[in-house]
Amino acid sequence: KLQVGVSSEGQNDQLLGEVDLGAATWTANLKYGSMGGGNVLGCNYFQSVTPRLAMGGEGMYIGANGNMMSSYTAKYTFPNVNDNGEENDAIAAAAAAAGPAGEPPSYLAATYNAGQGMLSFAYKRAVTPSRVSLVSSIECSPMTLESQVSVGAEFNLTRSKMNLCVDGTGRIQSLLEAKLGREPGSPALNFAAELDHGKGVMKFG
Repeated sequence: KLQVGVSSEGQNDQLLGEVDLGAATWTANLKYGSMGGGNVLGCNYFQSVTPRLAMGGEGMYIGANGNMMSSYTAKYTFPNVNDNGEENDAIAAAAAAAGPAGEPPSYLAATYNAGQGMLSFAYKRAVTPSRVSLVSSIECSPMTLESQVSVGAEFNLTRSKMNLCVDGTGRIQSLLEAKLGREPGSPALNFAAELDHGKGVMKFG
């Protein structure tokens, strides 16, 4: 994968190349390029430790300002339960091995960003597989004890998708994506809205 960005001044030109690697129980990514007049190096690795638990980390060095960023993630995939109330470990194992890009039915993920000192937790519950999902997340700083919480839902229909999110300040955000055709690559029409009661702000687009 190759990304190229050109700016009018020429000082913010970007060139970034990526290589994805993976096997049955792990995935990895390597990045190298130039950004802001300096080299950029990055890598991430995600390993399935057990059929339900996966762990990994990511690091990136930005030569323009000498910053070194890193984050660490652990994700636990909950067992899939069939109509008889029995656990299906095969589905859970496949979801854990898929890594962050997979779509497990339900999971709990924890991420620590060392550069920002932020700890975050995310929980996803598939109410109806591939149709209705509920999500909640919380971010906090162990040093300042500042935190932010949000809850959301996603509804997948035949030709449209609806996302709703409410954060701890009472701000409500929604996004509706409607596909204008059934063929792959068909155009889509998006509607977004935001309502912030605290600031008295309403947006639609």
